[in-house]
Parts: sequence; structure tokens; C-alpha cells
Amino acid sequence: MEIYETQSEIAKRKNWLLSLVVIVLVTFGTLILLQGIALAFIPTLFNITLEDVLGLMSGNFDVPNGRMAMLFVQGIGSGIGFWVASWIITRFIEKADLHWEIQHSRFTVKNLGVALGITLGAMFFNGLLVYWNAQLDLPESMSEMESWMKEMETQLMELTKFLTDFQTIPELLTGILVIGVFAGIGEEMFFRGVVQPKMKLYTNSAHWGIWLTAIIFSAIHVQFYGFLPRVFLGALFGYLYMYSGSLVYPILAHIFNNSLTVIVVYMANQGMVDFDLESTDTVSYPAAIIGLLVLMVGFFYFKKINQPKDAELDQGI
Repeated sequence: MEIYETQSEIAKRKNWLLSLVVIVLVTFGTLILLQGIALAFIPTLFNITLEDVLGLMSGNFDVPNGRMAMLFVQGIGSGIGFWVASWIITRFIEKADLHWEIQHSRFTVKNLGVALGITLGAMFFNGLLVYWNAQLDLPESMSEMESWMKEMETQLMELTKFLTDFQTIPELLTGILVIGVFAGIGEEMFFRGVVQPKMKLYTNSAHWGIWLTAIIFSAIHVQFYGFLPRVFLGALFGYLYMYSGSLVYPILAHIFNNSLTVIVVYMANQGMVDFDLESTDTVSYPAAIIGLLVLMVGFFYFKKINQPKDAELDQGI
């Protein structure tokens, strides 16, 4: 069960629209502000001219120290940005208490092992979702939108390839820190810590709350061909939170998922494994089926060993 205790007037169900508007404004305002601050520091920290900074933003990645500079912007403006936004919302706007003492008390190494096993199974199964998502075509009446989404997808893939083209161990560690740790903490604090309990309140359904949050989580990444896989991952993290009552598990699972992907990409860059970040043409059905079985059995066991105590049942929103 999620923990989000607040008596704030704006957080009540009747004020759902106002609450969502405030959350959107605070979040995007925070992200834009922190990205702007990060960009302002790039010339000094990375010895890059303002012209080169603008070039990086427009897709000209042939800039010395460009990768580290963009990772810096992403880490500050996105990973830390979501954490700051969630802190502002819970601390100053809704005055919510997530009862971290209870959340930490629910953490065990055994449960973490199960959660990471579930995440690993989900990563294998997600390969099938990536393949299915890539085969989707919008109706002809939406052809212009589809063209726009494909163009956005291409641009984002180029940026992703640039950011993850790690050639040295320091670059790899920086990638793990930014893409794995910062993103895992920031996005889970915001989406599962703030948005999911509110969606649950508004819909009066824990499951609807999880899936609506997962859809928002995926949509904000603006990647059409990664939409379904990211919805699935968002729901996975949501159920880890719901069944355990501790954000620690989805945070660590998110970090594990992203960091492992970064490591595999690095190993592929070094010729150690055969992995293509762009490939959506093939899928291993046996791996997907095994992953699904691991996922299902793991979740059944995770739910069983994380039944909340009676005294904790009233700690939800």
C-alpha cells in the first residue's frame, strides 16, 4: 500500500483538477529552471563555447566533452529535477508525509532480491513488447502525427546513442550515475511517490492509479516506439510499491534496470556482447516467455511476503 498522508485542502479528491494543474506547473517549471542552470554552467565546467552548447542542443554532437556536458544537463535537469519537484510538492504545497520510517522498516535484502529478479524477468519480456510496439501503425488519418512521432523518435534515438556511446570507464560510471541512479531516484520519487497515490485517490482504484501513472510516465519520455515497454515498466514499479508499501523497491529496481542497460550498451560498444540499441526487428520468444514466467512467479511471491501489518493499513492517502 502506498504511503501519502496529507490533510491539505488542495490534495483532496474534490480539488483534483487544481492539484494536477499545480503539479504540472511546478514540475515543468522546476525541470526548465534546473536545465537552464545546468546549461549556464556548461561553458565553465566543460570548456565549451556557447555556440557549441547551442549546437549540442540542436543535434550537433561533434563537440569535445559534449557527452559529459549533456549527461550533466540530463542529470541536473531531469533526474535531480524530478526529485526537487516531488520535494516541493510534498513539502510545501500538499504538506504530505510519506512516513519514510515505515517505508525503510519494510525493506529487507530478501525482498530486494525478489524485486530485482522480477525486474530482470521483466527486462527479458520487455523485448517482446519492444518488438510489438515497433510493428504498430497509426490509421492513415493520423499519418501526419505518425510522421512527427517518427521524427521525434529518430532525434531521441540519436541523442540516446550519443549519450550512451561510452568509450571509457569514467564515462560508463557517469552514465550509470545519471541514467541509472539519478533517473531512478528522481522519477520514482515523483511518479510513484507523488503521482501514483493521487491517481489512486482520484480513480478510487489502486490498479487504475498504477496504470494511469505508468501511461503518464511513458508519455513524458516522448518515445512512441518505446511507449508500451515503458508503460509496462512503469506498472511494474507501481506494483512493487503497492505490494510492499516502500518506495525503496521501485527506486532500486529502476536503478537496476537502467544501470544494467547502460552496462550492456557499454559492453556492446567494446565488442564484448552482441547488442544493438536500435534493433526492433527480431525478438527471442523463448527469452520473453521465460521472462514472463519469472515475472509472474516473482510477483506472486513478492506479494505473499509483503502483506501489510494491520497497524499500517491506514497509512495510505
